[in-house]
Amino acid sequence: MSQPRRVSHWPLYDLRLRTERLELRLPDTALLEEMVDLVGRGIHPEATMPFGVPWTDLPSPQREREAVQHVLRSIAEWTPKSWVYLAVVTRDGRVVGAQDLKGVDFGACRMVRTGSWLGREHQGQGLGQEMRAAVLELAFAHLGALEAQSAAFHDNAASQGVSLRLGYEPNGSWLAPRRGRPDLMLGFRLTREGWLRHRRHQVTVTGVEDCLELFGAGGPVPGQPPE
Repeated sequence: MSQPRRVSHWPLYDLRLRTERLELRLPDTALLEEMVDLVGRGIHPEATMPFGVPWTDLPSPQREREAVQHVLRSIAEWTPKSWVYLAVVTRDGRVVGAQDLKGVDFGACRMVRTGSWLGREHQGQGLGQEMRAAVLELAFAHLGALEAQSAAFHDNAASQGVSLRLGYEPNGSWLAPRRGRPDLMLGFRLTREGWLRHRRHQVTVTGVEDCLELFGAGGPVPGQPPE
């Protein structure tokens, strides 16, 4: 007699995104500790700041504690109307960074935004493109997204390069605060058609079926006839 399928009260913990080299998932306690250890070893040179919110400027251990709180807050405050899927990224079982996917009123507008970071020892190996491709696969192929947006400061060539290689197009610029002063932020936009043209990475997504309601993705895609 077959055993009944286990029902998770928070099925997002069973969601897995796998690429050629990486796995993305919500972190358990052990992975969360490993992630903040990586934060403590550094993400970027002190002379620059790639983030709009300069959280890496905080002194240790406040920086690591707020990183833990940020991950836990993304789970505690999740609703189908406003969510942040904040995945830890592992390679061969070792944490290399974090990748998020954000949706606000996703069921109506079908638009997502992304953000990410890699530990300094794991940069320059093409992992940033691979982990972004993983969440784009989740968004477009499984959640029914119509558009993805990203942004980077004008001198963040690595982030801009990831966007352009994955098919994003420039989408304007604006002034944004950077360590208390205005600086130029560049926007990038990826349509569903652009994603299909630049879909190069092998991505496997498992456990998503039980999560669709949490993502606000249970209904038909706007502008498309129901199946």
